[in-house]
Parts: sequence; C-alpha cells; structure tokens
Amino acid sequence: MNPIVKTLLVLFTVFVASLNALAQHELLVEAESFGEKGGWVIDQQSFDVMGSSYLLAHGMGRPVKDAVTTVRFDKKGEYHVWVRTKDWAPFPTGPGKFKLSLDGVPLEPVFGESGSDQWKWYYGGEVDVKNNQASLMLKDLTGFDGRCDAILFSRSATFTPPDDPEALAALRRKLLFLTEGPADAGHFDLVVVGGGMAGTCAAISASRMGLKVALVQNRPVLGGNNSSEVRVHLMGDTDKNHYTKLGRIVRELDSGDPGNGNPDGREYGDERKLAIVHDEKNISLFLNTHVHKVEKEGDRIVAVIGRDIGTNQELRFRGSLFSDCTGDGTVGFLAGADYREGRESKAETGESFAPEKADDFTLGTSNLWAALERDTASSFPETPWTIQFSDEYHIDDHKADWQWETGFGNMNTITDAEKIRDHNLRAIYGNWSYLKNRKPEKYRNWELAWVAYIGGKRESRRLMGDHILTQMDIQEGKMYPDASVTATWTIDLHFPDAENTKYFPGEEFFAATKHIRVKPYTIPYRCLYSRNISNLFMAGRNISTTHVAFGSTRVMRTCGMMGEVVGFAAYLCKKHGTEPRGIYHDHLDEFVAILKN
Repeated sequence: MNPIVKTLLVLFTVFVASLNALAQHELLVEAESFGEKGGWVIDQQSFDVMGSSYLLAHGMGRPVKDAVTTVRFDKKGEYHVWVRTKDWAPFPTGPGKFKLSLDGVPLEPVFGESGSDQWKWYYGGEVDVKNNQASLMLKDLTGFDGRCDAILFSRSATFTPPDDPEALAALRRKLLFLTEGPADAGHFDLVVVGGGMAGTCAAISASRMGLKVALVQNRPVLGGNNSSEVRVHLMGDTDKNHYTKLGRIVRELDSGDPGNGNPDGREYGDERKLAIVHDEKNISLFLNTHVHKVEKEGDRIVAVIGRDIGTNQELRFRGSLFSDCTGDGTVGFLAGADYREGRESKAETGESFAPEKADDFTLGTSNLWAALERDTASSFPETPWTIQFSDEYHIDDHKADWQWETGFGNMNTITDAEKIRDHNLRAIYGNWSYLKNRKPEKYRNWELAWVAYIGGKRESRRLMGDHILTQMDIQEGKMYPDASVTATWTIDLHFPDAENTKYFPGEEFFAATKHIRVKPYTIPYRCLYSRNISNLFMAGRNISTTHVAFGSTRVMRTCGMMGEVVGFAAYLCKKHGTEPRGIYHDHLDEFVAILKN
C-alpha cells in the first residue's frame, strides 16, 4: 500500500475512534427530523452530494411558521451549539436569515448571512441545559429560503464538527445510530425506484401482472415533474401506439392538461395518483425514501438502501429485479451501470443535430412560478442579492412557463442541483421585485402565489442498454423486432435564449428551442434495460438514447408508457426465471403478444 495512503487511513481510523469517544458527549439533531416543521419544508434534492436532507424556509418573501421539536439530553449542564447552514445568495450577503432558540431563549447569532455559499458548521455559542428535555425552535426571519441541515450540541469546548464529507458521514452514522444497519423492508419481485410517471406506471403494470412490487419515492407525492411540487403538464400522445394496449395506465393517472406552473396545485392530481397506487394490493409504497446505496453480487443488484428523508431511518429493499425510474439514473450509477452525460459528437453518432465535439451540455432545470391578482395592493421588497433587472431587460409576465430554465452544461444537473435551483430563485425573485417596484401601475395588486422549490429536471444521466436510440432511428421510423412504446414528441433540444445570453452571459436562466417534428416512431425494448447490470430495467428520461434522441423521448406520457412496458417484461422475467436481456433473446414473441393484447 502507498505509504501516504496508509498514513491517511490510520489518521482517519483515529478520527473515527475519537468520534466514538466523543459520542457520549454529543447530540446531533437533523433539522429535517423536527417534530413540527411549521412552514419549513424538507429538501432532499442534494442528498447525494450532502449525505442528508435539510429544512428550507420557502415563504416567497414572507417568513414561515416556526419549526419546533423536543430534544432530550443525557446530562444537564453547559453545551456548545453548532448549526450547519449556508448563505445561499452571498451577494454580498443573502436573505436566508434565521434564529435558533432553546427553551424559548434565542441564541445570539443570526444564521444564513455569513457571505459564504458553502455548507459549514457555524458556532452558536454556549447554552445552559437545565432540563433533560428541552424545546428547540427554528425561527425564519425573511421567508427567502433560509436553510438548516443540522444542529449539534457538544459538551467539549475543543470539539469542532467536521465539514469533510467522509468525516461528516461517519459522525452522522455514529450519532444517529445508523451503524446498526437498515431495517429489512422485505423481498420483492420488482423494486421500482422513483415515483414519477415512469416509475408509478411500472409499479402498477407489474402489480397488475401479479408481481410483488416495492415503489420507492423520495418525495411525499407521486408524479415527479407532473406533481403539485413541480407542475409540468403531461406531453406526448398515447393514442398513436403501434400497440394500442400501451398508454392505458398513463391515461388512468392523467388529470388533464392544467398547463405548466398552474397556481392551483390540485390540478396535477397528486391524490388521484396516490389513490390508484394504494388500491393496488401488490404494491408496497414507500414515500419520502431516498435510495442512496446499492448492494450487488457480480453483475446483479441484490438490494438497495433507502433513507427516510425526515426521520433518517434506513430500509433495505431486496429484490429479484430492479427498475431505475429516478430520472438521474441513480440506481444504475450506484451499481456501476454504463451511462452517458452530455452530448455525443457528430463523428460518434452520425447525427446531423449533434455538435461537432462532444461536451457536457445538458438540458436544464426549471423552477416554475405563478402570481395571482388580489383585491388589495401588496408589496415586495427590493432584492439586491438577486439577479438584477432593468427597463432594458426584464420579463413582463405574471407566471412562468418552461422557458425559465438553468443548467445548459455550465452547471451539472445532479451535483449542482441546489446551485441551479438557487439561481432560478434569484431570477424569479429579482424579476418579480422589479415588476412590483418599477411597474406598480400594472402589478400593484399582484402577489406571488406559488414558486417551486423542487427543480423540474430535463436531463442528467442516460443509462446505456443493448440498443442506443438515435436521431436516425427516430426520423427514419425504424421498426425493430422489439419495438415497444410509440413516441410522438418532437426532437426538442433547448438552448439559452439569445437575448438572455446577451444580458447574462454564462448565467442564463431563460431558454429557447427549435422543434424538429417527427412522425410517430417506436422505442426498442432493448433501450429499457442495462447492458451491464443484468437485472436492471430503466424507464423515463434516463433510458438508453443519444442526447439528440433524448430530446424526443423525455416527455412524461411517453415515459409512463415505458414504465408499462417494464412491468410486462418483469412479469415474463419471473415467469421464465430469466433477466431483462433474456426476454429479447428467448421470449420476444411472447413479449410482443402481451403488448398486442
């Protein structure tokens, strides 16, 4: 072993041992586990980067209700308090300010205005704990997205909690007692990870074919981008299928077309989706559960580990088959599946719409918003920490549509998810502040009614299957023997709007597109399973395509039909004791017969 590596391992072992020794003197309170969250909301979008969810005070400029919980101390006495937070808009300091109180006594510091955009532990001072049970309260001061990851109480004056990701993960495991291992959720014929349209349809399809299914979703609602949290309408046709059976479950879940960013979240049918899944006797639904680990034997997944985004309790889902419907290709990535991000070159794919050189460019993420006109006037503060607008450039509208989009390759849609969302928020709040304060004659009685804090992603990882769908497959309408879902959406590749680039070069938040219309075409089944993880399906925007082809396959009715196909294929896998590739090689006729009937 390299001597330097050996030394580092020894030091890390000593550090972990010191954590064990300190554990009896430390109390860790994860903010997301607060018993009463008040108006604060749980944000898990950066879990894979941070190793944790956190609480967000998303009040759209109005302070949210306090979050309160009860903490229990083994010993009374003096404790040093640390708060893990960040200044999300340090220009030079941001608006996400909050206070922490213990038993009604506020700590002196105001958190969230440090001028640093990095997650860190900030010292909160000393407190005298006089009772073994105390009340802990987070008080939002602005309503502008202050955030708190965790609070730590230490009896040691010399202990500073770590910010290093590995050391912090070790601290969490020890103080949250996660080292005992996850509880067993059971064994399933099919474990579906991701509860968007693709995952929900996959779970229902498999359930109705008699399979025992776990549907694991990391939010409190189903539907993904079509939920009330993101509010994107369903696109793609279900009535032009080569196999008319496909699309039935999609239509069952479809609540109509409320448009994008409708201020009435009920229009997106959260309750409808949940009710349909709850009626399926073969589905075990696990909401608020983020899968962050995979267990393998050879090239097979044997289990995935999910953590409750609120309580931090862990569950182990064992299965014969798995379907990655996360959009980000999270399960495949953790399992070592072949994947791609960004754009392939024209030389590699032969696609006329591909760039000359491969790059990291991806379609971006949208945070939609809407305002409503009220009977009385309202105000909105000046926002010097936001993107600044002017008479020369502003967006004169009372709601967003798909064009409000950030990413485009200058930020990674997975590792920079929080940064992208925050950039969107700075654009939304900055533009709205301009409209309210510079155009009062038009917007005096308007107020923000809804702003999404969960980002609606378009593109991230694409998991590679035995076939990679291309532009030529789409435009030539190639009909492969394993043709499954019929897709109808245009090749819809977004790029920064030229005028937006002129005023905000490198910091664009507004998109343009050119729709390349296509005739209905079919997606081969071989695009729906991994080429190197033998028991892994995928459905949704992370299937096996090039970047160009992805521009057409990514819409949600089409993704939902992919999920339906996965359910049918999983049934045949169980029936014949085979894995996804075996359906194509040995049972294709039976598979096609199911699609027909």
